Amino acid sequence: MAIKAYRPITPAQRQKTTEDYDQITTRKPMKSLLAAKKQQAGKNNQGRITVRHRGGGVKRHYRIMTYNLPKDLTFTVEEIEYDPNRSARIARVKDENGVYYYVLADTKMTKGTTFKTGSTAEVEESNRLALENIPVGTFVYAIELTPGRGAQMVRAAGASAQLMAKEDGYATLRMPSGEVRKVLLACEASIGTVSNLQHQNVKIGAAGRRRRKGIRPTVRGVVMNATDHPHGGGDGGRHGSGKAPRTPWGQLTLGYRTRHNKKTNKMIVRSRHEGKRK
Repeated sequence: MAIKAYRPITPAQRQKTTEDYDQITTRKPMKSLLAAKKQQAGKNNQGRITVRHRGGGVKRHYRIMTYNLPKDLTFTVEEIEYDPNRSARIARVKDENGVYYYVLADTKMTKGTTFKTGSTAEVEESNRLALENIPVGTFVYAIELTPGRGAQMVRAAGASAQLMAKEDGYATLRMPSGEVRKVLLACEASIGTVSNLQHQNVKIGAAGRRRRKGIRPTVRGVVMNATDHPHGGGDGGRHGSGKAPRTPWGQLTLGYRTRHNKKTNKMIVRSRHEGKRK
């Protein structure tokens, strides 16, 4: 993977970069694995904005992903495809019975390669098996939180978690965020690293490019009126808020704890914030 720069024939192109698409083998997705995707523009069923700065963008079809592949089968990678709905590449794979699936592609998947699932699979890149059968120190992705439910963690481009230990029925994983947490050994994971490693290094470079992704502009609170934001108002002088950073609804932010999931607190060995605390 490499980052492609543009010859700057416009001001925006001087900074803009993009991914290369050398890994992609086809531009045409499989029709039977597509679904319609309606634009919600960040609004709920009452028409109220629940997620700000969303709307517009190009039309997309959703690729029906399979995060829980059938076990004890061999799969052949037919194509590597671009997916507009996620940062990673996806692979169109076919099992021994001729059934097609879309799965997350990793860095080792290419057209024609094969991988296995289940207890009979070897400890090799792309193979998917239970954490209890994976050696300590291995890097994994597409990890289950609940056995049989399918992959829920470590699915973004370039992401991988490291298996640190196995004891008392639990695997200890170091997540991409730095968090160390426990997962049941019966949960499955794929061996390797998610594809498209250079995704985080791309510079958008142009406002229109972000609009085509469905992202609308963000306006700072300090330039709003007092009625619109806790940071708003003033005579146009020095634009300091004079108080701790807050959301548009007055809630404290930046350092304010937002996690309130007591049920899974015992699964987190080390918070991703611990290294940042003084």
